[in-house]
Amino acid sequence: MERGTSMTSKPVAALLADLNIAQSHSRPRESNDNPYSEAQFRTLKYCPAFPERFGSIAHARAFCRQFFTYYNHEHRHSGIGLHTPASVHLSTVGQIRAERARTLRAAYAANPGRFRRNPTPPSLRTRHYLSGSTVPYIG
Repeated sequence: MERGTSMTSKPVAALLADLNIAQSHSRPRESNDNPYSEAQFRTLKYCPAFPERFGSIAHARAFCRQFFTYYNHEHRHSGIGLHTPASVHLSTVGQIRAERARTLRAAYAANPGRFRRNPTPPSLRTRHYLSGSTVPYIG
C-alpha cells in the first residue's frame, strides 16, 4: 500500500481493520518497492475480460483463479525474455530460449532477406532484490 495521506488515514485504517485486512505500507522514500506487483495489477486491470464489477465474492475469486492461471502459465512477460513466470520458476527458460534460438536460426537460413541481421531470442534480464543484489536468471 502506498504512503499517501489517504492511504495512511484513520478512516482507511478502520475500514481495513473491519475487513480483517492487515495494513502494510511501502518503505519511506522507496518508490520502487512494488514495481512487479504494480505491473501485474495493471495487466489485470487492463485485461479485456476484466469485469466492470464483480457480482459476488465467488465471481471475483473464480475470475482471479482463471486470470492468474493464465498470467503465470500462458502470458509471455517482456521483463523475463517473453517467458512465463512458471517457466522461470520451473527453470525451463534455458531450454525454451535454446529452442527459440534454433527456430530463429532456421528461419534466417531459410529466408535471410526477411531479416536485417541474425535474429536472437530476447535476453533474460537479471533478478533484482530489495536488498540491491542482483542474480542472472538461469535455467
